[in-house]
Amino acid sequence: MADPQALDEAVRFTSDLIRFDTTNRGSGDCQERPAAEYAAEQLAGAGLEPLMLERTKGRTNVVARIEGTDPSADALLVHGHLDVVPAEAADWNVHPFSGEIRDGVVWGRGAVDMKNMDAMILAVVRGWARQGVRPRRDLVVAFTADEEASAVDGSGFLADRHPELFEGCTEGISESGAFTFHDGTGRQIYPIAAGERGTAWLRLTARGRAGHGSKVNKENAVTRLAAAVTRIGEHQWPLRLTPTVRAALTELAALYGIEADLHDVDGLLDKLGPAAKLVEATVRNSTNPTMLEAGYKVNVIPGEAVAYVDGRCLPGCEDEFRATLDKLTGPDVDWEFSHREVALQAPVDSPTYATMRAAVEEFAPEGHVVPYCMSGGTDAKQFSRLGITGYGFSPLKLPVGFDYQALFHGVDERAPVEALHFGVRVLDRFLRTA
Repeated sequence: MADPQALDEAVRFTSDLIRFDTTNRGSGDCQERPAAEYAAEQLAGAGLEPLMLERTKGRTNVVARIEGTDPSADALLVHGHLDVVPAEAADWNVHPFSGEIRDGVVWGRGAVDMKNMDAMILAVVRGWARQGVRPRRDLVVAFTADEEASAVDGSGFLADRHPELFEGCTEGISESGAFTFHDGTGRQIYPIAAGERGTAWLRLTARGRAGHGSKVNKENAVTRLAAAVTRIGEHQWPLRLTPTVRAALTELAALYGIEADLHDVDGLLDKLGPAAKLVEATVRNSTNPTMLEAGYKVNVIPGEAVAYVDGRCLPGCEDEFRATLDKLTGPDVDWEFSHREVALQAPVDSPTYATMRAAVEEFAPEGHVVPYCMSGGTDAKQFSRLGITGYGFSPLKLPVGFDYQALFHGVDERAPVEALHFGVRVLDRFLRTA
């Protein structure tokens, strides 16, 4: 059982880590090193020997191994990222990098994504050192840089350049799972992530004939690009159910006492009410236009126009995705991947998943654990190159009104102190017995 000091440390570490401004704008100027040094110091205080590794100066990763009691058991990777997305202080009620603790809530960028999990990992490890606890299997603890961009300075660098540090790891846990989802009817659902859609960020380029804005121009690059972007944004992708999503729909249907009609998924989602949010983004591929670049003067038709699209692809659907993009862009617009990562699936009938479920149910017996697939991606994609199966498991018990998914990358990101205490207890229980 986690000791009281571990509960207090999880809160303090979350607050301290938030105060390190590790904003990752994707331009390479992020500096995770101060936060990495802090994490390494806490690990060293637990008697471990953390390694600090960089591909680029200041983009620091931390890795440490905890020896388990069963040398024949496969190792488990426990990882979290140190960088955060940007936050506009003027939009917040509390400064996003204050780490302020007010009315039993820790405020700041990273409170749920994912410095809270980093802090809980540190608190559990330090609690074990005080209690003389060792896990059953080896644990590799990793805190990474650059997850909020391409991960080339973080998990990608570690997987490609330092695979030996993860020797024996067959499974891993990280963000976005085992949080409380309130369905509006009094039910508390705890989704555990057992899959991720693939990342397929696209760059579209339309070329045409430059000219004067007052002249007829049937080769206008902006018009060509705008037409392609509209087709892509309005495209209705067909249903494609992965094993994880099938399991999610089946278990949710059983929870609500309705038929799991997988031949009418849209109808089933309607019957699930608010709980459909856990599944609806992962029954299809998706393409959302996000950025446009064209022109330099209002009366000049540019010869080139560029757009960016956030694409996400389900496992086994990449060929279909490519063929569809070829049709949607048409003959006048070229497209390419600006960033691409694989889709993931993890078994929901594994002993590790069962242990995660049991850990949540021990401390939230009123809760209902279900599997789900993440609509986005995590560092698990890069670590999958090493044969590591990834789950999303960063437990938080949230009160009604705390919309976890809205707080991700949102304004006034925050986490209740009691949610962190719950997370430490569940994580401690899981990691001892996994």
